[in-house]
Amino acid sequence: MKSKQKAKRLRTNLYQLIAYSITGGAWFWSGYLTFAVCDQVFGLSLFWAKLIANLVGITVNFILERIWVFDRGRRNKKLTVVTERYFILTVINLFIDYLIVLGLRDYFGISPYIGQFVSAGFFYLWNYLWYRYWVFPMAGKKSRRHA
Repeated sequence: MKSKQKAKRLRTNLYQLIAYSITGGAWFWSGYLTFAVCDQVFGLSLFWAKLIANLVGITVNFILERIWVFDRGRRNKKLTVVTERYFILTVINLFIDYLIVLGLRDYFGISPYIGQFVSAGFFYLWNYLWYRYWVFPMAGKKSRRHA
C-alpha cells in the first residue's frame, strides 16, 4: 500500500514540477517580450523596463500558479494570505532580479537580454521552494496553517 502512495505522490510532484515549469516559462517570455518593447520601442531605462516587464510576468504567473500548479482544490480559500505572501516574495525577487541583471551588465558586460536568462535560472529553484512551502503550502499533519 505504501508503494502505491509513494508512486502517487511522485506522479503528483512530477506533474506539479512540469506545470510549474510551464507557468515559469509563461512568466519569463511575457516579461521578456515586455522588456524588449519597453527597451527597444519606448527607450526606457533598465530599471523601468525590468519593473514593467516583471509586473506583466508576475501577473501571468500568479494567476497560473494559483489556479493550476498549486491549486489543491482550495482556490477560493485564504486568497488574502496567499496574495500577501506572493507580494512579499515578489518585492524581494524584484530587487534580487534587478541586481542580478544590473550586476551582470555593469561588471561583466553581459547584455540584460542574456542576464535575464541567468536570473531566470536562479529563480527557477528559488521560487519553486518558496511557492511550494510558503506561498501556496499544502496543509499537512505538522501544520494546519495553510493558505
